[in-house]
Amino acid sequence: MMRHKRVALYLRVSTQDQRTDNQLRELTAVAERANWQVVGTFTDTGISGAKGRKDRPAFDKLLKAVTRREVDLVAAWSVDRLGRSLTDLLSFLGELHANACDLYLHQQGLDTSTPAGRAMFQMMGVFAEFERAIIRERVVAGLARAKAEGRRLGRPTVGNAVEDAIRQMRGGGLGIQKIARTLGVGVSVVQRVIGAPVE
Repeated sequence: MMRHKRVALYLRVSTQDQRTDNQLRELTAVAERANWQVVGTFTDTGISGAKGRKDRPAFDKLLKAVTRREVDLVAAWSVDRLGRSLTDLLSFLGELHANACDLYLHQQGLDTSTPAGRAMFQMMGVFAEFERAIIRERVVAGLARAKAEGRRLGRPTVGNAVEDAIRQMRGGGLGIQKIARTLGVGVSVVQRVIGAPVE
């Protein structure tokens, strides 16, 4: 006997006064028509899509269920319910794919269990890689321009007077935290200066 596809529904609204009723009703109707078995409904209420997994408890639980292979397909109302950036979406899709789980997006008509859905997913991957390459090129060009203009790159250094004061205070037996607080510098600065050879 053929097993029903096990589906998890993911619902999300950004504010507490919004409701997920419409999303639930539509996705439940789709599941009934497709003869899917809904094995879980995961709802994040009052949480922005810009938040990461650790700040979205239901989303985190959903991915744990996917990792345990309890779900064959994740269904959501729209792509923006899952996340606000293409990079986040592709990371999510990669996790689904690694666990042999598909994705259905109602508003976009995307179903990665179909050949057309898989093709669209691959195209999204191409565009995401293109976006990353453009960002990399901009960063490299910006660094090259700053160097050509004679600007110093990296973290700013403290002056010789501050370094001397750090060494003197350390020699007087003061702790790293106390030195940092007294001079208004970071602990890492104090550690770096102490670790450097004294000229």
